[in-house]
Amino acid sequence: MKIPEFINKNSIMTGVAASPGIVIGQAYLVDRSKVEIFYQYLIDESFIKEEVERFKRAVQEAQSQCEEIKNDMPANLGEHTYILDTHLLILKDSMIYQATIDLIKHEKINAEWALKKAVDRAREMFEQIKDEYIRSRIKDVEYVSERIMRNLVGQVPENLAEIKDRVIIVAHDLSPADTTQIRLDMVMGFIINMGGKTSHTTIIAQALEIPAVVGLESCTRRIKTGDLIVVDGNAGHVVINPDEKTLRFYRGRQQSYESYQAEIVRCAYLPAETLDGHRLVVKANIEMFEEVAAVADHGGDGIGLYRTEFHYLSRRQLPSEEELFRDYRDVAQIIAPQPLTIRTVDLGGDRFASTLDWADEMNPALGLRAIRFSLKEKSIFKDQLRAILRSSTYGNVKVMFPMISGLGELLEAKEVLEEVRQTLSREEIEYNPNMEVGIMIEVPSAVVLADVLAGEVDFFSIGTNDLIQYSLAIDRVNERVAHMYEPLHPAVLRMVKTVVEAGHAAGITVSMCGEMAGDPICAPILLALGLDELSMPNTAVPRIKRLIRMTSMNECQEYLDTILKCRTVNEVNRFVEEVIIKRFAIHPDVVARGIRE
Repeated sequence: MKIPEFINKNSIMTGVAASPGIVIGQAYLVDRSKVEIFYQYLIDESFIKEEVERFKRAVQEAQSQCEEIKNDMPANLGEHTYILDTHLLILKDSMIYQATIDLIKHEKINAEWALKKAVDRAREMFEQIKDEYIRSRIKDVEYVSERIMRNLVGQVPENLAEIKDRVIIVAHDLSPADTTQIRLDMVMGFIINMGGKTSHTTIIAQALEIPAVVGLESCTRRIKTGDLIVVDGNAGHVVINPDEKTLRFYRGRQQSYESYQAEIVRCAYLPAETLDGHRLVVKANIEMFEEVAAVADHGGDGIGLYRTEFHYLSRRQLPSEEELFRDYRDVAQIIAPQPLTIRTVDLGGDRFASTLDWADEMNPALGLRAIRFSLKEKSIFKDQLRAILRSSTYGNVKVMFPMISGLGELLEAKEVLEEVRQTLSREEIEYNPNMEVGIMIEVPSAVVLADVLAGEVDFFSIGTNDLIQYSLAIDRVNERVAHMYEPLHPAVLRMVKTVVEAGHAAGITVSMCGEMAGDPICAPILLALGLDELSMPNTAVPRIKRLIRMTSMNECQEYLDTILKCRTVNEVNRFVEEVIIKRFAIHPDVVARGIRE
């Protein structure tokens, strides 16, 4: 949503829209300024032993503090205790713990300086990692080391539990451990210097549905405790000490957005059925076990995409079959009888956190990734397929192969699956022999061959994020061309139409699980194109179901007839803005967070 010109007369900051919603309130600055570190050379050998012991005591103290926070964690954050477990592991990880002790001994320096050097080295290692999620985990290491540092210098940590008034938390960085100390009923919002879409503050804020803006870089320098601030978690804006006209504007938007959200959530449990009786299945995408409960809370008809990369990205060792099985089994049991579609790992060797020895690739997006990687590393692939098959007896589990580009790849993947089935049978391990098998359609060659591929699978799922990127040759993270990433490009719409027609001709279900599926602007068009299912982030489910219930297939078909005659994406966008947004009263804040970003 475009900000009115008068708001720019205020002090305004722009960051990452981390958690939706709008709040207006007083700021509470959490002081997390760095501990001042001094350098000391230890001449006497006896000082070295003493310094090592002092460091170990500081680590033990940090361990006790983390365990205390974990034990006191509120029930509604219980599912996030794994974050504290991660911090406890880091406390004794050789990367920091042993490295610091070695530096004290070999360089004869004090514990504070040795710890700083160990963290600096760890930071350099993390900066080499290409995967954003893993790279961002350096924040956990920094948080843990800061806690040890404070213990070393005897600095008493700020007691966040003392916050007694409803405030907006302003911080340089905020770990989940910090978050658990705060009475969350006192928190109206978060604004943070650091962080991005995958930071822990973002995850926590979204889980608790607290508006948040992160990645502001300098909010702790510009805002002080007591300042009145507006946090626009939809657009990623923060306004400091707004004038009266700006306040009235945001109060109006706040009321409008909250009314809209309340209305759509109230009806989320209703089916996504059009006025003329056409039913669309609306499912949710998830990445971690912790998100499963929210699927039902937001009215999801199951899980249409379970991304399974987390277990491979969050550790240096590959996950075992048993670990994967327990995770898939638990998700299947919770979501049952609704379906669970598990996508096999969609990574390349360059992104694994493990010690796999892979050469760098010039362009990993076009390299050895997804099903190509799985077929190259069949032992890893088989472990995952065994885990998926074993979990299939605990619910309505389906398996889906990513980035299939041709029939050869699909047949080879099915051969491996059959081989795993036979092995399980010989071992007398139970599995569902009729588990459905599907593929993601996300490269242009799969669209062209959709009629051929349809004869070999039980369902298609169109992954628009990659399909658009590969079809339009647009790198979404390249700021010079990202604006050309257009889901409503006529070529994209025609490809979706081709896949749906091919799938239905073969009698299989066709779904969509990319970002486009959760955008209300696209929903009437996708309905008319004949998609059977849409799968999207949890929070998008209520608004898509609401929109479907407001319309009829005939009305949507009329829109589609007009759109398919458009020759350019500008013509399509103009029609959407002039007709669809107005017809369905799509909230401007929802549009701001949608595909137009």
